[in-house]
Amino acid sequence: MNSDIEIEILLLGKWRFNTYSEKITIEFKDDMTYEQTRVQTLFFSKPKELITGNKFTGVWYVSQKKLYLSVKTMPKSFFNLKIPLFFQISIADIVATIGSIFTTESYEVIRINSSKFLIKDKDESIIGTKINNTRKS
Repeated sequence: MNSDIEIEILLLGKWRFNTYSEKITIEFKDDMTYEQTRVQTLFFSKPKELITGNKFTGVWYVSQKKLYLSVKTMPKSFFNLKIPLFFQISIADIVATIGSIFTTESYEVIRINSSKFLIKDKDESIIGTKINNTRKS
């Protein structure tokens, strides 16, 4: 099995995978940030996407063969309103940042190579495919 650093190196780049209710594209960057797009596939989940939006950013890391994602900014959406004070504050970003302290997503990395991964959250196993490679050969 790969070490945590090897897993981090293999994760760099853009990946695509599906869950029960979403199609997800995520790009892991070498500054330990990520950009994620989530498209709801269940009809009854579409209102959630309209309210929260579908593009998220955050920070990521691997520890003890688990991938951790911590959301830092929410997409532009109905609830991502700007409050004009001395500087612009986004309500949704504040909620995301505070919420990420308590609800960091975690996935057990079962297998990974340069083009596929198998990870597991508490409910399901997820197979991902790399759709580009940010590393230069």
